[in-house]
Amino acid sequence: MPHGQDVEAENDPTSSSTYECLQCGDIVEAKTHPGACDCGGDYQNRAKSLE
Repeated sequence: MPHGQDVEAENDPTSSSTYECLQCGDIVEAKTHPGACDCGGDYQNRAKSLE
């Protein structure tokens, strides 16, 4: 992204993140980690790599 065109709240710790269940693929948006999915799987922040 060109300098000076940053989205202000993009890296704000209080902004929402997208999480995906690694077992069933359910996707939720939350400000904090949503815990365990209803299917029993764990959520992973989609902004972080699985490596």
